[in-house]
Amino acid sequence: MVARRLPGVAALLTAGAVVLTGCATGAEGDRPVLSPGASALAAAAVPNAQAAGAAPATPAVTAPRKTLKLGAKGKSVTWLQKRLTGLGYRPGKADGRYGGTTLAAVWAFQKVNGIRPSSTVARRTWEALEAPKAPKVLVPDGKPTRAEVNLTKQIMVLYVGGEAKLITHVSSGSGVPYCETATWQGRKQRFCGSATTPTGDYRTTWRASGWHKSYLGQLYNPIFFNGGIAFHGALSVPLYPASHGCVRMPMNVAQVLPGLLGKGVPVHVKGRFRRA
Repeated sequence: MVARRLPGVAALLTAGAVVLTGCATGAEGDRPVLSPGASALAAAAVPNAQAAGAAPATPAVTAPRKTLKLGAKGKSVTWLQKRLTGLGYRPGKADGRYGGTTLAAVWAFQKVNGIRPSSTVARRTWEALEAPKAPKVLVPDGKPTRAEVNLTKQIMVLYVGGEAKLITHVSSGSGVPYCETATWQGRKQRFCGSATTPTGDYRTTWRASGWHKSYLGQLYNPIFFNGGIAFHGALSVPLYPASHGCVRMPMNVAQVLPGLLGKGVPVHVKGRFRRA
Protein backbone atom coordinates (compact mmCIF):
# COMPACT_ATOMS: atom_id res chain seq x y z
CA MET A 1 0.00 0.00 0.00
CA VAL A 2 1.31 3.44 -0.85
CA ALA A 3 2.30 5.45 2.20
CA ARG A 4 -0.38 7.83 3.46
CA ARG A 5 0.07 11.33 2.13
CA LEU A 6 0.27 14.16 4.60
CA PRO A 7 -2.26 17.03 4.46
CA GLY A 8 -0.84 20.12 2.85
CA VAL A 9 2.40 18.41 1.92
CA ALA A 10 1.70 17.06 -1.56
CA ALA A 11 1.23 20.48 -3.11
CA LEU A 12 4.56 21.70 -1.78
CA LEU A 13 6.55 18.66 -2.87
CA THR A 14 4.92 17.93 -6.21
CA ALA A 15 3.87 21.31 -7.58
CA GLY A 16 5.05 21.61 -11.17
CA ALA A 17 6.43 18.07 -11.20
CA VAL A 18 7.39 16.59 -14.55
CA VAL A 19 5.14 13.61 -15.21
CA LEU A 20 7.97 11.41 -16.44
CA THR A 21 10.69 11.90 -13.87
CA GLY A 22 13.11 9.03 -13.69
CA CYS A 23 16.10 7.30 -15.21
CA ALA A 24 17.06 4.91 -17.91
CA THR A 25 17.15 1.62 -16.06
CA GLY A 26 16.23 -1.82 -16.87
CA ALA A 27 17.64 5.20 20.22
CA GLU A 28 17.61 7.84 22.12
CA GLY A 29 20.17 8.30 24.85
CA ASP A 30 23.16 8.84 22.60
CA ARG A 31 25.54 11.60 23.50
CA PRO A 32 24.17 14.92 22.22
CA VAL A 33 25.62 16.33 19.03
CA LEU A 34 26.39 19.98 19.69
CA SER A 35 25.27 22.88 17.61
CA PRO A 36 28.02 25.25 16.41
CA GLY A 37 27.30 27.65 19.29
CA ALA A 38 27.32 24.87 21.86
CA SER A 39 30.60 23.53 20.46
CA ALA A 40 32.24 26.89 21.05
CA LEU A 41 31.00 26.94 24.64
CA ALA A 42 32.32 23.44 25.19
CA ALA A 43 35.75 24.38 23.82
CA ALA A 44 35.90 27.39 26.11
CA ALA A 45 35.04 25.24 29.12
CA VAL A 46 37.81 22.67 28.54
CA PRO A 47 40.80 24.60 30.02
CA ASN A 48 38.94 25.39 33.27
CA ALA A 49 37.70 21.82 33.60
CA GLN A 50 41.17 20.42 33.02
CA ALA A 51 42.68 22.86 35.49
CA ALA A 52 40.25 21.64 38.12
CA GLY A 53 41.11 18.04 37.31
CA ALA A 54 37.58 17.26 36.17
CA ALA A 55 36.31 15.90 32.86
CA PRO A 56 35.15 18.60 30.41
CA ALA A 57 31.45 19.34 30.74
CA THR A 58 29.17 18.91 27.74
CA PRO A 59 26.57 21.67 27.63
CA ALA A 60 23.04 20.38 27.23
CA VAL A 61 21.10 21.21 24.07
CA THR A 62 17.61 22.49 24.87
CA ALA A 63 15.01 22.45 22.11
CA PRO A 64 12.08 24.90 22.03
CA ARG A 65 9.56 22.04 22.41
CA LYS A 66 6.87 24.08 20.65
CA THR A 67 4.73 21.89 18.39
CA LEU A 68 5.30 22.95 14.79
CA LYS A 69 3.16 22.20 11.78
CA LEU A 70 3.86 22.79 8.11
CA GLY A 71 3.55 26.50 7.39
CA ALA A 72 4.68 27.58 10.87
CA LYS A 73 6.88 30.65 11.27
CA GLY A 74 9.05 32.05 14.02
CA LYS A 75 12.06 31.52 16.25
CA SER A 76 11.30 27.87 16.96
CA VAL A 77 11.45 27.12 13.23
CA THR A 78 14.75 29.00 12.95
CA TRP A 79 16.16 26.93 15.83
CA LEU A 80 14.98 23.75 14.09
CA GLN A 81 16.59 24.74 10.80
CA LYS A 82 19.92 25.67 12.41
CA ARG A 83 19.98 22.49 14.45
CA LEU A 84 19.28 20.27 11.43
CA THR A 85 21.97 22.07 9.43
CA GLY A 86 24.49 21.54 12.23
CA LEU A 87 23.71 17.82 12.22
CA GLY A 88 24.31 17.43 8.46
CA TYR A 89 20.76 17.74 7.16
CA ARG A 90 19.72 20.30 4.54
CA PRO A 91 16.61 22.24 5.63
CA GLY A 92 17.39 25.27 3.48
CA LYS A 93 17.92 28.80 4.78
CA ALA A 94 17.35 29.45 8.48
CA ASP A 95 14.56 31.87 7.62
CA GLY A 96 12.04 30.83 10.26
CA ARG A 97 9.59 29.48 7.67
CA TYR A 98 8.57 25.82 7.79
CA GLY A 99 8.11 24.90 4.12
CA GLY A 100 8.70 21.94 1.85
CA THR A 101 12.51 22.13 1.92
CA THR A 102 12.62 22.04 5.71
CA LEU A 103 10.01 19.29 5.71
CA ALA A 104 12.21 16.97 3.64
CA ALA A 105 15.05 17.48 6.14
CA VAL A 106 12.68 16.79 9.05
CA TRP A 107 11.62 13.54 7.36
CA ALA A 108 15.25 12.47 6.95
CA PHE A 109 16.01 13.27 10.60
CA GLN A 110 12.94 11.43 11.85
CA LYS A 111 13.77 8.34 9.80
CA VAL A 112 17.35 8.24 11.10
CA ASN A 113 16.05 8.53 14.67
CA GLY A 114 13.38 5.84 14.36
CA ILE A 115 10.43 8.23 14.30
CA ARG A 116 7.63 7.76 11.82
CA PRO A 117 7.98 10.61 9.29
CA SER A 118 5.47 13.37 9.85
CA SER A 119 5.09 17.03 8.99
CA THR A 120 4.48 17.75 12.68
CA VAL A 121 7.51 18.44 14.89
CA ALA A 122 6.41 17.43 18.38
CA ARG A 123 7.80 15.91 21.58
CA ARG A 124 9.60 12.86 20.14
CA THR A 125 11.30 14.86 17.40
CA TRP A 126 12.38 17.62 19.80
CA GLU A 127 13.79 15.02 22.20
CA ALA A 128 15.72 13.42 19.36
CA LEU A 129 17.07 16.82 18.30
CA GLU A 130 18.45 17.24 21.82
CA ALA A 131 20.14 13.82 21.74
CA PRO A 132 20.30 12.69 18.09
CA LYS A 133 21.35 9.35 16.73
CA ALA A 134 23.87 9.02 13.95
CA PRO A 135 22.77 7.31 10.72
CA LYS A 136 23.34 3.57 10.66
CA VAL A 137 26.62 2.85 8.89
CA LEU A 138 25.94 0.40 6.06
CA VAL A 139 29.57 -0.27 5.12
CA PRO A 140 31.76 -0.12 8.27
CA ASP A 141 34.93 -0.83 6.31
CA GLY A 142 34.05 1.56 3.48
CA LYS A 143 36.24 4.35 2.15
CA PRO A 144 36.28 7.52 4.26
CA THR A 145 34.58 9.36 1.39
CA ARG A 146 31.59 7.45 0.07
CA ALA A 147 27.82 7.61 -0.44
CA GLU A 148 25.50 5.13 1.26
CA VAL A 149 21.91 4.69 0.08
CA ASN A 150 19.64 3.02 2.61
CA LEU A 151 16.67 1.74 0.60
CA THR A 152 14.91 0.53 3.74
CA LYS A 153 14.78 4.00 5.29
CA GLN A 154 14.90 5.90 1.97
CA ILE A 155 17.84 8.08 2.98
CA MET A 156 21.26 8.83 1.52
CA VAL A 157 24.30 9.66 3.62
CA LEU A 158 27.42 11.21 2.09
CA TYR A 159 30.54 10.63 4.16
CA VAL A 160 33.51 12.91 3.57
CA GLY A 161 36.72 12.08 5.44
CA GLY A 162 34.80 9.62 7.59
CA GLU A 163 32.19 12.15 8.75
CA ALA A 164 28.54 12.32 7.73
CA LYS A 165 28.67 15.49 5.67
CA LEU A 166 25.17 15.31 4.17
CA ILE A 167 22.07 13.32 5.15
CA THR A 168 18.99 13.52 2.97
CA HIS A 169 15.57 12.03 2.34
CA VAL A 170 15.35 10.25 -1.04
CA SER A 171 12.90 8.31 -3.19
CA SER A 172 14.25 5.31 -5.09
CA GLY A 173 12.81 2.95 -7.71
CA SER A 174 9.14 2.08 -7.20
CA GLY A 175 9.59 -1.58 -8.08
CA VAL A 176 6.54 -1.35 -10.33
CA PRO A 177 7.22 -2.46 -13.94
CA TYR A 178 6.60 0.32 -16.44
CA CYS A 179 6.21 0.97 -20.14
CA GLU A 180 6.47 4.57 -21.33
CA THR A 181 6.20 6.06 -24.79
CA ALA A 182 8.47 9.06 -25.35
CA THR A 183 10.01 10.98 -28.21
CA TRP A 184 13.69 10.14 -28.17
CA GLN A 185 16.33 10.91 -30.78
CA GLY A 186 13.72 12.37 -33.07
CA ARG A 187 11.17 9.57 -33.03
CA LYS A 188 8.57 8.05 -30.77
CA GLN A 189 9.82 5.01 -28.89
CA ARG A 190 8.47 2.73 -26.20
CA PHE A 191 10.60 1.97 -23.16
CA CYS A 192 9.89 -0.70 -20.57
CA GLY A 193 11.67 -1.63 -17.36
CA SER A 194 11.36 -2.86 -13.78
CA ALA A 195 11.70 0.52 -11.97
CA THR A 196 14.17 -0.91 -9.47
CA THR A 197 17.23 0.60 -7.80
CA PRO A 198 19.61 -2.38 -7.67
CA THR A 199 21.58 -2.97 -4.50
CA GLY A 200 25.34 -3.28 -4.78
CA ASP A 201 28.62 -1.40 -4.76
CA TYR A 202 29.27 1.16 -7.49
CA ARG A 203 31.20 4.34 -8.26
CA THR A 204 30.13 7.72 -9.53
CA THR A 205 30.74 8.21 -13.25
CA TRP A 206 29.54 11.01 -15.48
CA ARG A 207 27.25 13.90 -14.61
CA ALA A 208 25.34 16.79 -16.13
CA SER A 209 24.63 20.31 -14.91
CA GLY A 210 21.11 21.71 -14.66
CA TRP A 211 18.17 19.91 -16.22
CA HIS A 212 19.15 16.83 -18.21
CA LYS A 213 16.60 15.12 -20.47
CA SER A 214 16.53 11.33 -20.45
CA TYR A 215 14.05 9.23 -22.38
CA LEU A 216 12.05 8.82 -19.16
CA GLY A 217 11.95 12.43 -18.05
CA GLN A 218 13.93 15.36 -16.67
CA LEU A 219 16.74 14.95 -14.13
CA TYR A 220 18.25 17.90 -12.25
CA ASN A 221 22.06 17.86 -11.76
CA PRO A 222 22.27 14.07 -12.25
CA ILE A 223 25.32 12.19 -10.99
CA PHE A 224 25.33 8.67 -12.48
CA PHE A 225 26.73 5.71 -10.57
CA ASN A 226 25.22 2.54 -12.13
CA GLY A 227 24.67 2.73 -15.86
CA GLY A 228 21.65 4.96 -16.35
CA ILE A 229 20.90 5.21 -12.63
CA ALA A 230 21.77 8.49 -10.95
CA PHE A 231 21.33 10.73 -7.96
CA HIS A 232 19.28 13.69 -9.14
CA GLY A 233 17.03 16.48 -7.99
CA ALA A 234 13.30 16.17 -8.59
CA LEU A 235 10.23 18.29 -8.00
CA SER A 236 8.49 15.29 -6.43
CA VAL A 237 10.26 13.30 -3.69
CA PRO A 238 7.49 11.48 -1.79
CA LEU A 239 7.82 9.32 1.31
CA TYR A 240 7.70 6.13 -0.76
CA PRO A 241 9.82 4.81 -3.68
CA ALA A 242 8.43 6.43 -6.84
CA SER A 243 11.17 6.71 -9.46
CA HIS A 244 11.98 4.60 -12.52
CA GLY A 245 15.18 3.50 -10.74
CA CYS A 246 17.14 6.64 -9.94
CA VAL A 247 17.60 8.08 -6.48
CA ARG A 248 15.54 11.26 -6.32
CA MET A 249 16.41 13.93 -3.80
CA PRO A 250 15.15 17.41 -2.90
CA MET A 251 16.16 20.16 -5.30
CA ASN A 252 18.22 22.10 -2.73
CA VAL A 253 20.27 18.97 -1.99
CA ALA A 254 20.84 18.33 -5.70
CA GLN A 255 22.15 21.88 -6.01
CA VAL A 256 25.02 21.31 -3.55
CA LEU A 257 25.74 17.61 -4.09
CA PRO A 258 27.94 18.05 -7.22
CA GLY A 259 30.33 20.19 -5.17
CA LEU A 260 30.65 17.48 -2.53
CA LEU A 261 30.52 14.23 -4.52
CA GLY A 262 33.32 13.80 -7.04
CA LYS A 263 33.92 11.29 -9.81
CA GLY A 264 34.95 7.74 -8.91
CA VAL A 265 33.56 7.94 -5.37
CA PRO A 266 32.15 4.65 -4.00
CA VAL A 267 28.36 4.38 -3.83
CA HIS A 268 26.86 1.59 -1.73
CA VAL A 269 23.17 0.74 -2.14
CA LYS A 270 21.76 -1.53 0.57
CA GLY A 271 18.44 -2.65 2.02
CA ARG A 272 14.91 -3.04 0.76
CA PHE A 273 11.86 -0.85 1.21
CA ARG A 274 8.83 -2.61 2.67
CA ARG A 275 5.46 -1.04 1.98
CA ALA A 276 3.02 -0.88 4.88
